[in-house]
Parts: sequence; C-alpha cells; structure tokens
Amino acid sequence: MASKTVTVGSAVGLHARPASLIAEAASEYDDDIFLTLVGSDDDDETDASSSLMIMALGAENGDQVTVTSDNAEAVDKIAALIEKDLDAE
Repeated sequence: MASKTVTVGSAVGLHARPASLIAEAASEYDDDIFLTLVGSDDDDETDASSSLMIMALGAENGDQVTVTSDNAEAVDKIAALIEKDLDAE
C-alpha cells in the first residue's frame, strides 16, 4: 500500500471547493483512496471520493494529511492536489 503525508496548501483548508476538486479527482480511480488527518484524535480513514467526508476531516491550512491507496499514482495525484492552494485557481 502506498502512502504520502503532505501539508494542506489551501488558504482556508479543505472546505467545499478544495474538497470537491479532490473528490472529483479521486473518483477517476477504481481504487479506494483514503485520507487521514495527522495528529487527530480520530484515526479513522476518510474516503477521498466524498467531498462531505473530506470537509468533515476539518483539515486547515498547514495541517498534515496522509493519503493512502493501493494505487501509487492515485496517491501522488491526490497528495499534489492537497498541497496546492485550490482556492487560488
């Protein structure tokens, strides 16, 4: 299983716009992709293809999120999106 820990780049965290862009990209893959907020009391994995679940993570700018999947390409793509300021685009 591939995983990568990245820092949230969006200025206001993973709210509606970034979450929907990440979920849309995750939906392009047949593999399950999971997100985990580093340092959270809740170690549950969040389904990266659900924008509502991504928003429920509560990840803010500067927080670290771990992306995990059996598909290394998917991990790289989703991790890159999380690192970007998706509000600036």
